[in-house]
Amino acid sequence: MKGKQLGILLVLVVVLGGLGIIVHNHESNTDRGGNASMGQKLLGNNFPLNDVAHIGIKQASNECNLVKKDNLWCVSERGNYPANYSEIAEFLLKAQDIKITQSETVGPSQLPRLALVSGQGTNSALTLEFKDKSDKPIKTLLLGKKHMKKSDRPSPYGDMGEEGYPDGRYVKVGDSDNVAVISDALANIEPKPENWLNKDFFKVEKVRSIAVDFPVATNSWKISRESETGEWKLADAKPNEQLDSSKTSSLSNPLSSPSFQDVAVGAKPEALGLDKPTTVTLDTFENFTYNIKVGQKTNDNYPLMLTVAAQIPKERTAGKDEKAEDKAKLDKEFQDKNKKLQEKLDQEKAYEKWTYLVSTWTLDSVLKERSQLMAEKKEEPKKDDNKADASTNATTTADAKVIAPENIPPGPPAPAEASPKK
Repeated sequence: MKGKQLGILLVLVVVLGGLGIIVHNHESNTDRGGNASMGQKLLGNNFPLNDVAHIGIKQASNECNLVKKDNLWCVSERGNYPANYSEIAEFLLKAQDIKITQSETVGPSQLPRLALVSGQGTNSALTLEFKDKSDKPIKTLLLGKKHMKKSDRPSPYGDMGEEGYPDGRYVKVGDSDNVAVISDALANIEPKPENWLNKDFFKVEKVRSIAVDFPVATNSWKISRESETGEWKLADAKPNEQLDSSKTSSLSNPLSSPSFQDVAVGAKPEALGLDKPTTVTLDTFENFTYNIKVGQKTNDNYPLMLTVAAQIPKERTAGKDEKAEDKAKLDKEFQDKNKKLQEKLDQEKAYEKWTYLVSTWTLDSVLKERSQLMAEKKEEPKKDDNKADASTNATTTADAKVIAPENIPPGPPAPAEASPKK
């Protein structure tokens, strides 16, 4: 009897244990919610990367459209100026491979809290639209607020560090009810056209002369040198003018690596001060000539327009004592150099049809007025009238000798008086 009861107890234990496992698994699945998709690709396994020909980036009233035209990515809001291809390609590859780290079903009322509602508000979602060459939508992605992770270590900034640091972002694909968290905050994806421009620009090398013509002619100047390391000389120098080498040192390699902030589209020349510009002309030892028009400074930027020309020799003049065995080598070096110069000219002439906004530090070194390049005149010390009077008085006092009575030399003896006659 006792053995039978023991058997029944063992069966009950097994049954209850099995029920416990089932309940635990059910609760675990319930807690995980939509996390069954964790580790999967956000845009799916078959995202057609090579079909993307238009990326629309929009948030509130800000918008940027990157469009592929004739196999060249352009920024629509900047008159189809060339876009930064490497950044676009990097983003598309990242978008194709980005994976879900967490997912859950969220009701419409909770979406504003995660900044996942498109609209005009300051807390609206950033909308990404991927389209094909026919502008047909491929995928739409909403980027919400950043996912913050609290650090285990106390923040050196006190309460300011309580929110932690961003380790991802809340996102939503299309009209799905699922909100996912990805491990990349995608902080560089912004609807700012200027951020997506190709920032390659002209480079002035081996400068031989610089001429700056200001609207006020007396501020204009021109300097030149005989070699790349030679001393600058001022053209048409006046007798009292002398260059200050410490002030012209910044002109040794001007505009050797310029950059620009943005491209001005649709603005009239007079609105930018380019109807009466300051003109900078730079000639190089490689026979390149850059003519740069600079407009009125606004918000720490100068409007700039550029034209460039070059005289590239087609044939090499052989040396007087050149050996036959050296000719082939020298000819090849000449051709290789000319090819690079021609490529440089072709690339830089493409910049001629645009108006650029260039930061002030790029041009300040060459936009100095004539007087700012000259050595300061040494003024002769002025005489102090008071000291001069004092000196004069001192000299007069010293020269005027006061003769004391006892120091008066004796005069000639007085004549003797006649004795009275007896």
